[in-house]
Amino acid sequence: MIHGGCGAMRPATLSPETEERSRAGLHAALDAGGKILADGGSALDAVEAAARVLEDDACFNAGRGSVLTAEGHVELDAAIMDGRDRSAGAVAGLRTTRSPIRAARAAMEHSPHVLLTYHQADTFAQGQGLEQVANAYFITPERKAQLDSIMAAGGKFDADVKYGTIGAVAVDTQGHVAAATSTGGLTAKRWGRIGDSPLIGAGTYADDRACAVSATGFGEAFIRAVAGHQLAMRMMLAGESLQAALDAVLADVGTLGGTGGLIAVAPSGEAAWGFTTPGMYRALARAGGERQVAVYDETSER
Repeated sequence: MIHGGCGAMRPATLSPETEERSRAGLHAALDAGGKILADGGSALDAVEAAARVLEDDACFNAGRGSVLTAEGHVELDAAIMDGRDRSAGAVAGLRTTRSPIRAARAAMEHSPHVLLTYHQADTFAQGQGLEQVANAYFITPERKAQLDSIMAAGGKFDADVKYGTIGAVAVDTQGHVAAATSTGGLTAKRWGRIGDSPLIGAGTYADDRACAVSATGFGEAFIRAVAGHQLAMRMMLAGESLQAALDAVLADVGTLGGTGGLIAVAPSGEAAWGFTTPGMYRALARAGGERQVAVYDETSER
C-alpha cells in the first residue's frame, strides 16, 4: 500500500493531466514494490523500491518535485523501519542526496544511529556511494510558483495546501511488515523545520506485533499525537482493529488541529487507509492481482 500525499484535491480543481500523471506514478510504485513481494522478497525491500519510484516522480513532494523552503531551496526528510526487529533509519534536511529513502536505509544498516541530519547526513550518504546532485535538480517550476504565491501572501499557508509526502507499507509472505516515508516537507518552511515523516513513531512506524504505518498531513499534529506508535499501541493494548485504530488516530490528530491521512498494514495482510482532507493519492496491491488506485474521497471518485 502506498500514498502520495493528501490535501485539497477535488475533481473540479485537479487538472485531468495532473491526475493522470499522478495515477501513473502510483501504478509504477505499486509495480516496483509488488514485484519484489511476488518474487518472495522482503517487505523492507518492497517499501524502499516503491518509495524510490515516487521520489523520482515530480508529481509528488519527495525527491525531485519537492516543495521549497522560505529561502528557496529544497530540504528532504525520509525514514524506513523494519517490523521484524524495529530497526530504523532516518535522515532530515538533505540537500544533495538524490534518494533520501536510500540514505535512510543506509543510516539503519551502516551507522550506529537512527536519525542523521543536514549536511552531515548528505556527507554520510555520499560516503555510502549514494548519488549526489545539485539542489536545483529537485526544483520544478510548479514548486517555485507555489513558494512565490505563499511568500506573496506573507508566508502563511492557505486552505489549498497539499501535503505531498509519499509513503509505503507492506507485508511479505513471511508475515513481516515494513514502512517507508519520504518528503520535502511544507512549502515555505523555516528555521530548519522537520516534520513527522523522519520521526520514528510519528510519521513512520513498523512493528510485527501490530502493523506498519506511514502518515501524510500537517506534521506538527502527527508528531504531538505520536501517530504511528499510537496506532500500533491501540491494536496491541486496546485490541482495536487496524481500521478502528487508524480512524481513532486521525480523530486524535484532528483534536490537535491537524488534518492528513494514514496508510497501514498488519502482518495478517489486513490493510487500512483513511484521511481527513478532500483527497489523498493512495493505492493498494494484493497477492492475486487485486489493485486499487484512488485520489478523492470514494463518494467523489470519477
